[in-house]
Amino acid sequence: MLGHFSSSILKLFSKKYSPAYQRLLELAPIMSKDIESDNIYAIDSVATSDPEGQDGDLHYLVPNKALDDHITRKIDLHLVPIMVVMFMLAYVDRSNLGNAKIEGMLTDLHMVKNDYNVASLIFYVSYIVFEVPSNMVLRKTSPSTWLSGLLFFWGISAMAQGLTKSYGGLVCARFFIGAFEAGFTPGFLYLFSMYYTRYQLQRRLSLLFASGIIAGAFSGLLAYALVKMDGVGGYAGWRWIFIIEGLATIVVALVAKFLIVDWPHQAKFLNMEEKARLAARMEHDAAGGVARMDTFNAPAFKRIVGDWKIYIGAFMYFGAVNTGYVIAIFLPTILKELGYTSSKAQIYSIPVYIVAAVCMLTIATLTDKFKRRYPFILIGCAIATVGYCILLGQAHVSVGVRYMAVFFIAAGGHSTHPITLGWLTNNVSGHYKRAISTAIQISIGNCAGFVGSNIFVDSQAPAYKVGYGVSLACIWLTVVMSTIFVCGLKWENGKRLRGERDWRYNLPSEEVKNLGDDHPTWRFVY
Repeated sequence: MLGHFSSSILKLFSKKYSPAYQRLLELAPIMSKDIESDNIYAIDSVATSDPEGQDGDLHYLVPNKALDDHITRKIDLHLVPIMVVMFMLAYVDRSNLGNAKIEGMLTDLHMVKNDYNVASLIFYVSYIVFEVPSNMVLRKTSPSTWLSGLLFFWGISAMAQGLTKSYGGLVCARFFIGAFEAGFTPGFLYLFSMYYTRYQLQRRLSLLFASGIIAGAFSGLLAYALVKMDGVGGYAGWRWIFIIEGLATIVVALVAKFLIVDWPHQAKFLNMEEKARLAARMEHDAAGGVARMDTFNAPAFKRIVGDWKIYIGAFMYFGAVNTGYVIAIFLPTILKELGYTSSKAQIYSIPVYIVAAVCMLTIATLTDKFKRRYPFILIGCAIATVGYCILLGQAHVSVGVRYMAVFFIAAGGHSTHPITLGWLTNNVSGHYKRAISTAIQISIGNCAGFVGSNIFVDSQAPAYKVGYGVSLACIWLTVVMSTIFVCGLKWENGKRLRGERDWRYNLPSEEVKNLGDDHPTWRFVY
């Protein structure tokens, strides 16, 4: 009886066949079975309409926890593992320059003064320039083709670092690594946001970043092993670090083409029922499907580039990710300056990365469990602050305490920056809005690479007062920006609750359908 009732209710709204309605109407017989077999825990129906009497998109979703959990597990199985591997390779190919530095690269390539800083810096120049264009291309193509292609070509570029005979060749290779890696992080972030709801996303994002951190741990161990190949084939040990790791990236890229999943409606691992259920679930997460931005036109462009959230989110990310870059580029150097040999510096970096990964995953789980982002950003920043303060006063503490401070910095900084990415993604809606906003955030935020590459100069070793001081200031930039962000979101939610954004319903109907998170029904999370 309830099954017939659910189908009848859907038909009552048939005067406007929204995409959500059409998909859910197909599901009516399936939902009826769930109701009659008590496999549901509630019935939730929401129909939205504006003050002028125009019908909004219909959202009618019969919750079925067993089915939803089954779909989520399938998505996790098909989407996450290959992305974890790719993220690990990205981290290794980005950070192995620091391993090569302390193994003789500077001498062999006749690098002097700040040449190493320039080689580090050039990566971020191309990385920043190509992020937004790459995500625009991704929006028009398939993730499996685009992301695997990027992986293949940055693998070639990474391998070229080990074959170059000059400093200029190294700089050129680093430029192309940055250009091809540029599309990966905003690309997978956008892809994940198409499959996971707002409170499912953070744990998956942090898992990927944690895999990168673990890769950093193994990068030191792998570098320690690869330099033992010194002289093999006439190549120095540091060259084999680049050659082997670049070759591994190329091999994975060839396999990744067949493992990376495409957009949800193209997902071969989901049947029609599961695709429809996923579509309804994602529309429920997007204010019942009305907070859309499926058309890229002049009004949409203005809304995207004029959104204050993107820029506050970018500087929030900037402050946190600076620590990530400092750890990736200079951790072996920092440990060596604490008095460890080159080999021990490689080995001693491993537990730093492992502890950081555990902290990142723990905090990410808590952010989703308690459905709060802001408090956990403050916790991460506080932990990193303790570490930086210890190293700024390192003349008065033992080497063991300084080593402990590195753990605090890595754990606090690495735990924070994925949350800043997830938090902005949670608060933007619509395909184009998410694609462009994530790319802009990461592009601006990665300007931290310019900072991180130039604040640890050899002339200031071993104290690195400027390096630690600037990094501490960046952490507190994140504190300030996240505070502005949460206050702004609460202020905007208040305006919407009071109906002060309802005037947007009077805009042309096509624009109302393309407002994204500017739609009055959308609510921000913090």
